[in-house]
Parts: sequence; C-alpha cells; structure tokens
Amino acid sequence: MAHPTHADRPALSARQLVEIVALLATTPAFYLALLDAHRTVALALYALAAMAAAAVLAGEHRHRRHQARGRLAFLRRHRLAIALVAALAASAALPSGDSAGLIVVRLAAAALTILRLGESMRPWFWRSNLPSLLALAIAVLGLCGLGFWLLEPKALTFGQGLWLAFTTAATVGYGDIVPSTPASKIFAVFVVLLGFAVLSLVTAGIAAMWVKGEERAMERDFVAALHGQMQLLRDDVAALRRELAARGAEDPGPEPISPPRSPAPPR
Repeated sequence: MAHPTHADRPALSARQLVEIVALLATTPAFYLALLDAHRTVALALYALAAMAAAAVLAGEHRHRRHQARGRLAFLRRHRLAIALVAALAASAALPSGDSAGLIVVRLAAAALTILRLGESMRPWFWRSNLPSLLALAIAVLGLCGLGFWLLEPKALTFGQGLWLAFTTAATVGYGDIVPSTPASKIFAVFVVLLGFAVLSLVTAGIAAMWVKGEERAMERDFVAALHGQMQLLRDDVAALRRELAARGAEDPGPEPISPPRSPAPPR
C-alpha cells in the first residue's frame, strides 16, 4: 500500500506565494480600515491583495484555457477566486469607517480570504505531516495572541493574549478574560474560525499517525503471511519434483520395441 510522500505534493508557484502574503495582509487592513487615520494604508493593502489574487487568477486562466470547455466552465471552476477579487476590490474602493454596511462587506472579504488561504496552503499541510501542522497551530495561536494583546484592554500581557486566543480557538470560554471592545469581538470571530480549524487539523493529524501505524503493521503481517504461503508452495513443488524423479529412477519404464527386420533377399 503506497503512502503519500513529500515528493507527491504539488509545488506552489511564486505567484501563489505572493498571493498568500498579500492575503495575510488583509487581516491588519480590516482593523486599519476602521480608523480614519490609517485609511490610506488599509485601502492600499486591500488593493494589493486584490491585484495579487487577480494575477493568480489570470495566470491560471492562461495555463488552463486550452483544457477548459468554455468561459462558463472557467467561471464555475474558479468562482471562489473571482468572488474574492470582487470582494477585495470593493473593500479597497469603499471608504473607511465602522458602519454596518462597510463591516459586512469587509467581513465577507475576510471569509473568502480564509477559504482561499486554506485552498492555497492545503498542499503544505497534509494530514500525515504532523510537524507542519504543529508549526501552523503555534504560528496561528501566536498571531491570535498578539492580536488580542493589541486589541483587548483586559489582556495586559502577551501571555494573557495567548491564553485568550487559546480559550477562544478551543471554544472553551472560561470567562476569566473575555473580548470587551468591538474590535476584539470581531477579531474573536476570526480566531474561532482559524483556531478551531487548525486545532482540528492537529487532532486529525495525530489520529492519522496512529491509523497509519496500524495500517503499516497490518500490511507487514499480510506480506509476511503471503511470503509464508509462497514458501510452502515452493516446498510442495520441490517435494513433488523429488517424488517424480524417484519414481522415474525406480521404474525406468518398458523397453522400447525395436522395429521388425525386413526379410533377407533370396540368393
């Protein structure tokens, strides 16, 4: 039974790596857009992410246009990327502020960004690659803890921010520290979505590691039993050959009949 290896993973292109970095920049852009003082930076980050996603989409179209069955098939195949580009472009075009309509549009862009990041980074994190999953979980929790430390007044230290990030991501909610500001409450929504997904991946990776160990043990037992049966078959064939050879030596068989002689010609 073949198991996936590192060589089986599809490689990410440079354009996709740029897109991932640009999409990660939309997280601070969401909060900067709430403040008039940082409106230019927020809109620039949104515009950069939109251009990066559009560049990846255009490259995918050039690479696969000979395989697609028309424009409708391409739109259906890449509907997530198209919706993401539209949402990021709308977020860059809208003014800054904390009105309900602006927050809804940018929340939709954030949700599509999370889905696109998961789709792009999936080749990096297979269920059997537990070290990569652990590194991803530590990085996500660290960034979430930093965000809570900066956004939540009750999180006085980075450690308290990490604790709030973990309890939020694990959906435990002890209640000792809770988000109290609108910005930290919105941030908690993203922490739940990202953190719970990452923790689930780590749990699935640990379970897959045990299952894979059991599968390999069963595979070894099956191969050993198959080799044993083949060895028994070889022994039976060798014994049958020896028996046939012994019978041939004991009973050489009837003597060959000589052909009749022709009568001698008269003298």
